[in-house]
Amino acid sequence: MSLVETHQGSSPVILGLPHTGTEVPAGIFARLNENGRLLADTDWHIERLYDGLLPGATTVRATFHRYVIDANRDPSGASLYPGQNTTGLVPLTDFDGVPIWREGEEPDEAEIARRRDEFHKPYHEALAGEIARVKALHGFAILYDCHSIRSIIPFLFEGRLPDFNIGTDNGATCAPEIERVAAETCAAAEGYTSILNGRFKGGWTTRHYGRPVDQVHAIQMELAQATHLATEAPPFAYDDARAQPLRAILSTLLTRIEALGAGLKG
Repeated sequence: MSLVETHQGSSPVILGLPHTGTEVPAGIFARLNENGRLLADTDWHIERLYDGLLPGATTVRATFHRYVIDANRDPSGASLYPGQNTTGLVPLTDFDGVPIWREGEEPDEAEIARRRDEFHKPYHEALAGEIARVKALHGFAILYDCHSIRSIIPFLFEGRLPDFNIGTDNGATCAPEIERVAAETCAAAEGYTSILNGRFKGGWTTRHYGRPVDQVHAIQMELAQATHLATEAPPFAYDDARAQPLRAILSTLLTRIEALGAGLKG
């Protein structure tokens, strides 16, 4: 299988899609238990949701599933949220804290290292390459990392998650103008809820690449799946009626971020 799908565009905006893939090599899939084989923690249909919203945007998408290895985790294995429940570089449980591997079939450190080289590394080589290319074209680049998650997951957070969860590592990963535009656009979206740097402050991708001083800006958008799925349970079907108004908001947001343009260059 092709590990990474890249579509090059001329916009300064790059869409990262690390968690939409559902491909699992047969040897790895055989080791997942029945719960793991549901692949429930996929960012379901996010590639469809964002498709065509910003003509000219570059996209970099991992085709492998996050249970193979999580492309949005620190390759060292360090936790993004110390002291809070989360999943690791190669998850041992799903987002509900339930094991995903057959007993005795959990990957060991040597296998995790192999998967890091075989899957995680190529995705980030592709992403870093596109960031460099776009920056060479425009003098700056904006990475918008696309994510989604179920809106109610007690293992990870209390209560119901807001619809739009914007992460900039408390403002460290992008220019304040980008953060402000994202927050204002989402807050103005009628019928939706939003938060800036709440439970999700940006994953490893956002934190690793976001270097405003070097003219590389990064922002993460974690969407509650109730905004675009028929149900947040199998079969996780896309709901076009729900998705269409959301697509309009996301299109506005991406267009506004893109329009900040050369004004970002100091």
